[in-house]
Amino acid sequence: MTITLKQIKELGTGEIISYKGKEALEAVKQDGYALRYVKEQTPEICLEAVKQDGDALRYVKEQTPEICLEAVKENGDALQYVKEQTPEICLEAVKQNGDALQYVKEQTPEICLEAVKQNGYALQYVKEQTPGICLEAVKQNGYALQNGYALRYVKEQTPEICLEAVKQDGYALQYVKEQTPEIYLEAVKQNGYGLQHVKEQTPGICLEAVKQDGYALRYVKEQTPEICLEAVKQDGYALRYVKEQTPGICLEAVKQNGDALQYVDESILNDQEEIIEISGVKYKRID
Repeated sequence: MTITLKQIKELGTGEIISYKGKEALEAVKQDGYALRYVKEQTPEICLEAVKQDGDALRYVKEQTPEICLEAVKENGDALQYVKEQTPEICLEAVKQNGDALQYVKEQTPEICLEAVKQNGYALQYVKEQTPGICLEAVKQNGYALQNGYALRYVKEQTPEICLEAVKQDGYALQYVKEQTPEIYLEAVKQNGYGLQHVKEQTPGICLEAVKQDGYALRYVKEQTPEICLEAVKQDGYALRYVKEQTPGICLEAVKQNGDALQYVDESILNDQEEIIEISGVKYKRID
């Protein structure tokens, strides 16, 4: 019975098999992990192994710069297994995975910059932050929910850095230490829900927030007819958060979404047949 490498991994019985020569080369081409079972390693075999799986570097007995470089190109985290790091190897590692910066023994501005460009969260591993590096960290948007959120790792915030962060994700406003009207405005324009983190609300900021997302109305401290109207125009369902409904606001809500009828006050429904007609929903009053 032939035992596959996958079965060996699962059973943990590496002693029962070993690869040699051409068989070894073919094995590591299929799965770099097979290097673990190669008794007589050659540079060629090791190179093929790390090309297939950078993590296989941990099993390389005699590392070379070329082998290490190929390993980190495939998997930046393989840098943790590199015995003799070079700037070139470190640079390739962070280009593949910014988080590999945590394994860099001697950081340089160039390496740090490449790391945060690839992954803004890598900023947490930067030993000596500069405004330029921080700016790149909050600007990058390669990963979901990163970019602006990298602001949490900025040690010395500047208005420029904060502005770039909220432009990427308005929700990053929660990490801004010194908020300004300009920063508020950019934040809610990008993400209306950022309004919940605005320390000093103004009608103008609230208006921009609900224009971006009608549901942001739930975070408006002092509602006005104008703000409510813009909210339901953007999303009729926002009617559920309107504290003081008017026929005009309700009408706009059902125009935007007929299902918003369910949130219209009964007193308004009784007097406004037009709302029912526009909603496209048959409303039957239950006595």
